[in-house]
Amino acid sequence: MNKQNTTLPLVIIGGLFAIFGFVTWINGTLIPFMKTINELTEAQSYLVASASYISFVVMALPASYLLNKIGYRKGMSVGLIVMAIGALVFIPAAEARTYWVFLLAIFIQGAGMTILQTAANPYVTILGPIESGAKRIAIMGISNKAAGVIANIVFGSLLLSGIDEVKDKLTTVSVEEKESLLNSMADSVVTPYIVMAIVLLVFGLLIRRAPLPDVEADPIEESKDGEVSKTSIFQFPHLWLGVLTLFVYVGAEVIAGDSIIAYGLSLGFPADQAKFFTPFTLTAMITMYALGVFLIPKYLKQDTALKISAALGIIFSICIILTTGFTSVLFVAALGIANALVWPAVWPLTLEGLGKFTKTASALLIMAIAGGAIIPPLYGRLVDAGKHELIASGLAEAEATAAASTSSYWILIPCYVIILFFAFKGHKIKSWT
Repeated sequence: MNKQNTTLPLVIIGGLFAIFGFVTWINGTLIPFMKTINELTEAQSYLVASASYISFVVMALPASYLLNKIGYRKGMSVGLIVMAIGALVFIPAAEARTYWVFLLAIFIQGAGMTILQTAANPYVTILGPIESGAKRIAIMGISNKAAGVIANIVFGSLLLSGIDEVKDKLTTVSVEEKESLLNSMADSVVTPYIVMAIVLLVFGLLIRRAPLPDVEADPIEESKDGEVSKTSIFQFPHLWLGVLTLFVYVGAEVIAGDSIIAYGLSLGFPADQAKFFTPFTLTAMITMYALGVFLIPKYLKQDTALKISAALGIIFSICIILTTGFTSVLFVAALGIANALVWPAVWPLTLEGLGKFTKTASALLIMAIAGGAIIPPLYGRLVDAGKHELIASGLAEAEATAAASTSSYWILIPCYVIILFFAFKGHKIKSWT
């Protein structure tokens, strides 16, 4: 397919990446919002991310089956409509101010995103030469993260404005007044999610008529005797290493994007300032995506970009732990620089040579997004445990929370070490012998 023929499909798919970028990156705002209205611990609040990302485990293989039956385009339409249904569930969740109903709504939206991503990522990867797959996914990343910046600014203004004053009041008012304040806060999600549901439904219907060409991965190379040398996805060790790599990467990316607002609040920054911290991370990612579009593959190979990204992740994680205040926040934001090209590079390096197994492999890679469901709550548990230990040793609660939040970022270091291994060696291991 020539460049002219791929331009319009890339624009359309870029719009889809913007949509699930907008929905995904709202989590950074929802975590402190849910923590306040439902009076949660740090670990409990990060279940917002878990509810979204665990759906990728539950739905990835069914999504692969669905795509094999109805194709990429109809699959994208179904994904958008499911996301619209999830947005509508926020309405009864707000009315009841019940945490598990909020989590159900987020899970349903995650299920829709699973279908959408299982279709969109391999579609973009095989829409052109595999050597430039990271470049095309980097373009998608710009759309995704730019929408994330807008989402955080919009939802930060809608949900976090006045949250500091509300938290102060909660400690002094009566039980009845407390319930009234929290109910009023919860109701603030209704209008934005009704608008979101309408937009998602409209796009879901329009995508069915979009001019998207049918594409399939190149067939697997045959052996000398004419027989296909690979007969099962279990014969591709680099695929499973790619899945592990994406698992830890998504966990690291979610911590960088979704914890930074809560981290800023723990350091004493007011909500009116902290609500802009996630856009810092996303802006760093957009900048690196733009560099990736320019550099890959003409000046920079995909595996080289991955090596640089992993090394920077390790360096920035150490710097977060060793610094304090706004400097530490900036190093959390700088993780966006380290994270940006990981997803674009891992997909083509993992899918190369998989042929007819591409859709199943894509489902496995999407399942790896579950790292975002598991690793961030582990960070939250580390913060809770460290805070309680420091308080027991005599430190004030605010200081203990700040110190524990900072030191717990060590969990990122082993994640980036695994990514570094895949960049140097893992993606080259094509057989078990």
